[in-house]
Amino acid sequence: MLQTSKAFSSFSVKNIEEAKAFYESIGLQTKVGEMGILELVIDGAENIMLYPKDDHEPATFTVLNFPVASIEQTVDDLIAKGVKFEQYHL
Repeated sequence: MLQTSKAFSSFSVKNIEEAKAFYESIGLQTKVGEMGILELVIDGAENIMLYPKDDHEPATFTVLNFPVASIEQTVDDLIAKGVKFEQYHL
């Protein structure tokens, strides 16, 4: 039964409007659904649900993954758009 279900991702955010502005600034399409829930619209996948949570604490683990052709180019593009990455040098 679960093998054929369409899985989706969801996570909390402190402020829906700030999250909407951020994700749109990096080129993602958004829509606000029922009860003020934000959805990230991803071609070829289920929408990702972001819900408001007053006592939101940022996750200490990965909550959203995007397969890309070149991780280096994608990181460079996102940095150019103002996204800050934690970078670890081994």
